[in-house]
Amino acid sequence: MILGFPLFPEQASTMAGRVDALFYFLLGVAAFFASLIFFLVVFFAVKYRRRSEDERPKPITGHLGLEVFWTAVPLGLTLVMFVWGALLFFDTYNPPLNAVEINVVAKQWMWKVQHPEGQREINELHVPVGRPVKLMMTSEDVIHDFFVPAFRVKKDVLPERYSTLWFEATKPGEYHLFCSQYCGTQHSGMVGRIVVMEPAEYVRWLGGGATEVSMTEAGEKLFQRLGCSTCHRPDGTGQGPSLVGLFGKPVQLAGGKSVTADEDYIRESIVDPRAKITAGYRPVMPIFKGLISEDGILQIMAYIKSLKREERTQAPK
Repeated sequence: MILGFPLFPEQASTMAGRVDALFYFLLGVAAFFASLIFFLVVFFAVKYRRRSEDERPKPITGHLGLEVFWTAVPLGLTLVMFVWGALLFFDTYNPPLNAVEINVVAKQWMWKVQHPEGQREINELHVPVGRPVKLMMTSEDVIHDFFVPAFRVKKDVLPERYSTLWFEATKPGEYHLFCSQYCGTQHSGMVGRIVVMEPAEYVRWLGGGATEVSMTEAGEKLFQRLGCSTCHRPDGTGQGPSLVGLFGKPVQLAGGKSVTADEDYIRESIVDPRAKITAGYRPVMPIFKGLISEDGILQIMAYIKSLKREERTQAPK
């Protein structure tokens, strides 16, 4: 709590203090000008009131210095707000490269979480203190919104696409998780908690799920079970392109255009493979929309990303 005032949640992330500083600056500027305008309205109403029926006001001439002053000061303040807010925005929505990636799938009315090591959670998220965490989020049904007041982070979770959010917790403890986008009759019950743990304790917690297979292993098994390996051969001799080293690289499409193989592209290629045809290949891949859950798509994506990492490790020394 800030100054013991219960309307303000505590600051428990690296971004919380910066967000609050900007908020207090905006609040201070608004309060200052509201007070100034109120005072001037009352002051001028009294000072320049009409004292008799015969009184005529004197004409007012322009003042260049005053015009420049009340134009330059608001312009300067708004530029400060814009630059400050833009820098904070870019830092908030660009996760560090070393962030731990955790998948989150929203569903009426719960949060489903899966860690890279395979551990699954419902309406809970365990994270280590002092380490950046990146959430890869999507929805199975309607629009939801992932909101953690103590971290000052909030992001819409949309169906059929991915949104990312990151934070770095600074204090061990438990913090509220809310859905701040109306999503149906039980929207108010779509709550959870973020459990921030010391690094050693977090490692022990991860070790407690030894029966779980990792996201990469689960994705590889699903990839094999669906027969994807028949066409997407590592050497590129199948009916589909090789997926080794695909993630994050440009893909040449039929028609001459190109697209980056990011999460949204891979998801679209799974659920609607005819939307973007890779140059040199025929549109023979079956449509898997409705046949694979969002959790399964994220697992396959983790496997495809691991192929990129394997390619790097096998690069010539």
